[in-house]
Amino acid sequence: MNPSPRTARTTPSADFLVFSAEVAAARAAGQPVVALESTIISHGMPYPQNVQTAREVEALIRAEGAVPATIAILDGKIRIGLSDAELELLGRSPEAMKVSRRDLPFVLASGRIGATTVAATMICAELAGIEVFVTGGIGGVHRGAETSFDISADLQELAQTSVAVVCAGAKSILDIGLTLEYLETHGVPVLSVGQDHFAAFYTPDSGFKADFRLDSAAEQARFLRCKWDLGLRGGVVVSNPVPAAEAMPREEIDAITAQALQEAEAQGITGKAVTPFLLARIKALTEGRSLATNIALVKNNARVGAQLARAMQALA
Repeated sequence: MNPSPRTARTTPSADFLVFSAEVAAARAAGQPVVALESTIISHGMPYPQNVQTAREVEALIRAEGAVPATIAILDGKIRIGLSDAELELLGRSPEAMKVSRRDLPFVLASGRIGATTVAATMICAELAGIEVFVTGGIGGVHRGAETSFDISADLQELAQTSVAVVCAGAKSILDIGLTLEYLETHGVPVLSVGQDHFAAFYTPDSGFKADFRLDSAAEQARFLRCKWDLGLRGGVVVSNPVPAAEAMPREEIDAITAQALQEAEAQGITGKAVTPFLLARIKALTEGRSLATNIALVKNNARVGAQLARAMQALA
């Protein structure tokens, strides 16, 4: 029988988990906990905005009545919840590896510093019994994947790991239509919040409809409980659009993204290096406005994720 997503697994993998004092206390008291990735700190934003944003996101989750658990790999352990000094270390360290599913054994076994992607954070969150994970945007099918076969490991993780991922949709640098097709093929539900359409990171509307619109945390929680209680393993995408006041015009970001993609191709940038390069180039080409949008959408996701975690706890 598959383990319930509600409780941490009692297998040797649990030996790798180290909970911060705050998260351990929350677990003991039955408080809702929200997982946060660490790649956004080490690879998604420049210093010092990365560390400052991480602190502010954690504070927002606490203000909504939940406990934040930023996840990273340190000293051969999966750290579920980080201290302020550890956030600073991730934000400053050029040695932090970008960790997805395939990288977890290497980084743990070697004792290196690892920043978890969406896929790795989902794995670690499920091991820790955390059902809700907040990020900026999920990975997906890259443009030109029909020849490059470049598909983010995030999508396969969503197909098999039972964690709800609250995000501002998929990054606009991706082929969003094919990303949604991939999720449909693998049975991953895509929920939208406050609108019918799937979000596109910097802009609220990708032009593609989500599977289901569920605006309230209570509705989302009932959906998740029903899915997992039926034994339907795998994640759920909760698409929460960036607030309109902080969004970027779709035509502008599409043109800038196309330019950044051309530059990446010309420079031979591939694999895991593509997303950090594109985000940095988009930031430069928008003179920093894209970074402000990125920060705004992560904070907005934190509020929605904390509310969902509370609603999930009420149904436990």
